[in-house]
Amino acid sequence: MKSRFTLAAVAAAVLATAPAFADLKTPRPSPNGSVMQTIGVTDVTVTYSRPGVKGRVIWGELVPFDAVWRTGANEATRITFSDDVMVAGKKLAAGTYSLHTLPGKTEWTVIFNSVADQWGSYSYDEKKDVLRVTLKPEAAPMTELMTFSFPQATASTATLALDWEKLRLSIPIEVDTPKIVRAKAKDAVATAKADDWRTPLQASRWARDAKLPEADEYLEKSIAAKPTFASLSDKAKAQAEKGKKADAIATGEKALAVAKTQDPKPAPEAIAAFEKTVTEWKSKK
Repeated sequence: MKSRFTLAAVAAAVLATAPAFADLKTPRPSPNGSVMQTIGVTDVTVTYSRPGVKGRVIWGELVPFDAVWRTGANEATRITFSDDVMVAGKKLAAGTYSLHTLPGKTEWTVIFNSVADQWGSYSYDEKKDVLRVTLKPEAAPMTELMTFSFPQATASTATLALDWEKLRLSIPIEVDTPKIVRAKAKDAVATAKADDWRTPLQASRWARDAKLPEADEYLEKSIAAKPTFASLSDKAKAQAEKGKKADAIATGEKALAVAKTQDPKPAPEAIAAFEKTVTEWKSKK
């Protein structure tokens, strides 16, 4: 009995000192892939596995019609939205979802499910669906390896395309970029440190381009943090646009005075151009 315990102890010691097995990584038959597109300031990221056609009949056989599909291989496809969006005209909150589909002969149902991490669609639960939209696929050039892409994108819209075999499914995405940026700008200015003049200046410039009333408020906060050539020249231009030429000239001269001592100094060409503008204001008084 004693010798048996001794042998067990020796065996345990050997196992304890043996090197751990290496975590060997081998290629997947359906390699991982990802694609990201920024729409305005909103990031949309798709992570998926990419099966190949490999000479097989895809639609109606490998991928059955009217059955929930993981929209790829291995893990279910994941899609992340950094802000609220509209998908095919329907609201979808910011977050990460698993992306399933119900392929049909003439129409597909695209499903956004709240369980982001799941293997395939085997544990898919319809009760966890957040959004379903119906779309029509179209014929497309042959694509061997299943591919997600963003062939079209603007500051407020994008098309997420799924290409595989000779089929393309286009998923339209829309973002209310002005609303999102306005909210982010308001929060950024409100939480900016007392000496942070750059954040309110950036917010002011965006708000002025968007013709929003808070542009002047943000600009004044930038000047209060630190009067700079950039902020003062912006204020002078805003005053001139409102027809306040005397105020614009006075503010413009302050901007040019600050430019001489500011560190780092503004670009000489920027100073020269603004100096010319102030001179023109003076000539039209």
